Formats: sequence, structure tokens, C-alpha cells
Amino acid sequence: MASRMVISAHPKILLQLIQKDQPGGPGARVREKVLEEFLCDQKYSDEENLPEKLAAFKEKYMEFDLNNEGEIDLMSLKRMMEKLGVPKTHLEMKKMISEVTGGVSDTISYRDFVNMMLGKRSAVLKLVMMFEGKANESGPKPAGPPPERDISSLP
Repeated sequence: MASRMVISAHPKILLQLIQKDQPGGPGARVREKVLEEFLCDQKYSDEENLPEKLAAFKEKYMEFDLNNEGEIDLMSLKRMMEKLGVPKTHLEMKKMISEVTGGVSDTISYRDFVNMMLGKRSAVLKLVMMFEGKANESGPKPAGPPPERDISSLP
């Protein structure tokens, strides 16, 4: 009963989350099911802005699932880390995947990804993703060389 209330409280957001998915992609139905599970899970009922967070996580996950197979594999993770400007070694990335999946898989599923992002543990990948988000929020960077300053203008 409570699970139905959670979904009915956010039908527009749930619909938007589902519609953003790539039609016909192998992970589309899985991501839809995972979204419903997290929205209905009592463990996350006190999570602020859960539908908005899930939308952001879904967007990020789809951005990093480069081969559209519904999983982030080692090569996708490697490209993602390079794109973020923090290249990692093969071993470091294997450890990251192992930490996120609990050592059960060589790829990060959507469920593992959302669990990591909503979880209380601070995985390395979660920290990198949060860092990327904060860096993007800081606004536009000034172009060109910095202005010249003299000793008297310094603090």
C-alpha cells in the first residue's frame, strides 16, 4: 500500500525518468524496474528529493554506459575517468568496480550504481562523480590570462 503511495505521489517524475531512457535499449526495462524499486523502498522514504536524485543518477549512468549494454564495464569506466581528468590504472579501476559491486561482477549494473550513490559508504567512484558535479556547478571559467597584480593588491 505504501509503495503505491510513493509512486502515485511522483507520477510525473517517474514518467519523465522512464521516458528519458533510450527506447529499445537492453537496459531500459531494467532501469525502469530499478527506479520503481527505489521509489517504493521504505529504506529510502526519508531521502530528500529522491525522484530528482534518481533522475540525475540515471542520466549520469546512461552517459557513462558508452556501449548501451546496460552495464558500465572496465573500458567505459576508463573512458569516464579520463573524461573527468582523473585517469586510473587498470588495477585501480578493477578495485573500484569490485568495491561498487561487492566483488561479484566485472561490470557495474544500474542497481549497483544507484545503491552506491544513495548508500552511506563513500566509494571512490561516488567521490569522483560528486567532484565532477561540483566542478560543473562552479560556473564559467574566465578566459585568457589572469590580470596582472602588484604587491600592494595582494592580501
